[in-house]
Amino acid sequence: DNNMQICQPTSASQIFHLLRRQMVRQFRKPLIIFTPKSLLRNKDATSPLSEFTKGEFRTVIGPSRTEVEGDSVKRVIVCSGKVAYDLIRRRDEKKAWDVAIVRVEQLYPFPHKAFASELKSFPNAAEVVWVQDEPQNQGAWFQIQHNIFENMADGQKLAYAGRPASASPAVGYYDKHYAQQKALIDTAFSKLKGFVLTK
Repeated sequence: DNNMQICQPTSASQIFHLLRRQMVRQFRKPLIIFTPKSLLRNKDATSPLSEFTKGEFRTVIGPSRTEVEGDSVKRVIVCSGKVAYDLIRRRDEKKAWDVAIVRVEQLYPFPHKAFASELKSFPNAAEVVWVQDEPQNQGAWFQIQHNIFENMADGQKLAYAGRPASASPAVGYYDKHYAQQKALIDTAFSKLKGFVLTK
C-alpha cells in the first residue's frame, strides 16, 4: 500500500538526492536502499559536482549517449543497480546503438509515469528485456514484471535475462560467478529465448 520506498541508486549524486528527498519531504515513509560496496569503487558511478548542486533524484534514468537515438532503438534493456554498468560497457563495445539501457532507480512504489515516458521515447522498440544480477527468484523480476508489462505498447515482447532460480544468493566461486555474469550480459543482447510475454 505504498507504505515504504525501495530504491537502488547507481551513482553518488543519486544517493545524495535520494537521502535529501527523504529529509525534505512533507511526509515520512521508511526508505530501503540497496547499495553494493562495489559501487563505492566503481569509477563509472562517480558524479561531477554539478550533479549535486542541481537536479533531483530520478526514479528512472534513460540512455545518456547521443548515439542512442529514440527512433533507431529496437530493444530496451531495463535493469536496476550495478548491472547497468556492465550492460552499458558491453553496448559501447559492440556499438549496439539500437539498444537503449533504462535504469529503474526506484523499485517500489514503481514510477509508472517516468517509466512510461521513457519507453515512449523508443517508438520502434519491439523488445523489452529485464536484466538482473540476482537469481531469478531473489531479485526484482517477479515483483516488477507486471509493472513493466503494463507500460509496454501493444505487440512488444518482454523477456528475462539473469541467473536461474537458486536457493543461495551467490554461487560461492568467483569463476562460476564471472561465467554466470558474462552469460546474463550475453543473453541481454542476444535473441529472445525462454519465458517471453507478448502484449
